[in-house]
Amino acid sequence: MDSVLARVSGATGVPADLLGGYLSVLAACAATGRLPGRADIDGLRESGALAAERGVPLHVLADACLHAAEITAGGAFGAVRRSVAAFAEGYEEAQRAAVVREDAARRLFVDDLLRGRADAERAEHFGLRLAEAYVVTVVRAEEPLAGTDPVIGTVERALVGRFGSHNILVAVNDGMLVCVSPASLTAAGGEFLHRVRSCLTSWRAGVGRAHPGPGGIVTSLREAANAIELGDRLGLRAQVLRAADLLVFPVLLRDRGAITDLVSTVLGPLTAARGGAGPLLDTLEAVFASQGNHTAAARRLGVSTRAITYRLERIRRLTGFSPADSTQRFTLETAVLGARLLEWPERPLP
Repeated sequence: MDSVLARVSGATGVPADLLGGYLSVLAACAATGRLPGRADIDGLRESGALAAERGVPLHVLADACLHAAEITAGGAFGAVRRSVAAFAEGYEEAQRAAVVREDAARRLFVDDLLRGRADAERAEHFGLRLAEAYVVTVVRAEEPLAGTDPVIGTVERALVGRFGSHNILVAVNDGMLVCVSPASLTAAGGEFLHRVRSCLTSWRAGVGRAHPGPGGIVTSLREAANAIELGDRLGLRAQVLRAADLLVFPVLLRDRGAITDLVSTVLGPLTAARGGAGPLLDTLEAVFASQGNHTAAARRLGVSTRAITYRLERIRRLTGFSPADSTQRFTLETAVLGARLLEWPERPLP
C-alpha cells in the first residue's frame, strides 16, 4: 500500500497523509467486497476537511481518488463512490465553516469600525485603506432593521457585485442600514440608495461628509445619523439629507442660549395670536420654503393667498419683523429654524 500511496501522491501532489485512510478502504473493499463503514466514512470526511484547510483543490483530491482506484485491484468502485462523497462532504463543511468564521469576523470588524475601535491590521484584511477618506450613508427604515434582515444581503450582494468586496462595507448599526464607501468611489452612494429604494417602501437617508481614517468613518456616521434627526426636527421633506447641506444647524445648536434668546425675542410675541404661534410659524416656514412666493406658500398650506398676506401682516404687527425686509427676513428665518430645532412652541423655552 505504501508504494501505491507514494505513486498517487507523487502523480497528483496530494499529501500522502490525506490518502492513507482511503487506500485502506479500497484494499479492504477489494479483499472482502464490503463497503466502508461509519468509522471509515468519518475518517475520510476529516481528511476532506483537512484538505480544504491546506488549500488542496477539490478536483485534485477527486483525481487522486480515481487514480488510486486505477492502480488498485478492481471491484472497489462502490468504495470509491462513497469515499469521494465523504471527502467532498468534509471538504464542503470545512469551507462553510470558514465562510461562517469570516462572516462573523467581518461583522465584528464592522461593529468595531463604526465605534472607532478598528485596527489597521484587520482593516487591511477586509480591504480598507485607513488613510483614504470614506463616506458613510445611513438609511432608517420604518421599522428598525436586524442584522439578519434579508434586505442587508440583497443590497450588499448588489454593491459587491458592482464595486467589489474590498470597496464596500454594508452593515446594520442601531437598527439602521449603513454603507461605508471610499470618497473616490462617488457612484457607490447613489447605487446604495438605488438598491434601498427597490427593497424598502418607507425610509429616509442621511449622508455624512468624507473624512479620512477610522475616526473619520465614525465622524461621517455620526453626521449621517444627525442629518436624519435634523430633518425630522425641522420638518424637511427631502428623503435624502446630506450633512454638507445642513452645516448651519449644528452651528445654531452649539450656542443654545443664544438661539433660545433669539426665538424668545423674535417669535415669542406670536403666542399672543388667536390660535397660538403654530399657524403663524407654519406660514413663515412655507413662505421661506417658497422663496417668498405667496401663491406657492398658500398651496403648501392649503389656504388662500389672501390668508397668507393677512398672516404675514399679523406677524409684522406682533413681532415688528417683516419677511419683505431683507435684514429682517434673515432674522426671522434664522429664528424659525431655531424654533424647529428647539421644538418650539410644542415645548416651552427654558
